[in-house]
Amino acid sequence: MKARPSNRLNDNGPPPDAAASLFTGTVMHHRMKPREHRFSYKVFSVLLDLDRLGEAAKSSLFFSVNRFNLLSFHQKDHGPRDGSDLRSYVNKLLAKESLEAPARVLLLAYPRMLGYGFNPLSVYYAYDRSDRLIALVYEVRNTFGGLHTYVAPVLDSQSSDAGVRQYQKKLFYVSPFISMEQHYFFRMLPPGNTVRVRILEKDTEGPLLSATFSGTRSPLASRSILRACLRVPLLTYKVIGAIHWEAFKIWRKRVPFHARPAEDAGNDGSRRQTDTVLPVTNN
Repeated sequence: MKARPSNRLNDNGPPPDAAASLFTGTVMHHRMKPREHRFSYKVFSVLLDLDRLGEAAKSSLFFSVNRFNLLSFHQKDHGPRDGSDLRSYVNKLLAKESLEAPARVLLLAYPRMLGYGFNPLSVYYAYDRSDRLIALVYEVRNTFGGLHTYVAPVLDSQSSDAGVRQYQKKLFYVSPFISMEQHYFFRMLPPGNTVRVRILEKDTEGPLLSATFSGTRSPLASRSILRACLRVPLLTYKVIGAIHWEAFKIWRKRVPFHARPAEDAGNDGSRRQTDTVLPVTNN
């Protein structure tokens, strides 16, 4: 039965019990200034339990972990990017924030397709033994080879039936058409029947860019994988192609260019840096 979409935490159900799930939906970006620009694309992501990757690899003949397939997940694409255990990596990040090791960690990310993958944003969801979300880890990647991680313990004041709301000062260069003087406002509906990722980027004069992903859950099984691949052919190639195509259209609109700062957190293209996300204090 198809999952029922919801924008409310209490209606969305608990985090999936499965080792792996598929979320199909739409990603949307809306730039408000200095020139308006909007686009949306059909996409799909996988949600993986980092303690059960071996089980996830058995979900379908078309999905593998750490080896080539139609769809695959490789630990070396994330975290330290050296192929080491991602569960241990998240535990260490949370320990630095004085949090105990979570009972479960789920990772939402684009899979590799036919060996190629690119994730502008991957999100780790850390849960305690009662399935309470205790932390989010936002892993941001740019097209210059850099990767930056924002670590976000979930405070009681940040969580409501509308989801989790957090904010973070921008520390990592992502787009040449957006300056570093920005703040991110996250509004997250953790994965259940559906998942929502909403980011509003603001400068000192107000909103500049809204980016969202909204997806509906289905099992990571052969039928759903083939259906998703037919619906969104060459997913990750489409992602990287769309990034450059939309950047070209923004350039054509004469949006100002912002050079990459020397002090950017991921400027060497290989260094990973972590920072804590601050709590939201306004609406």
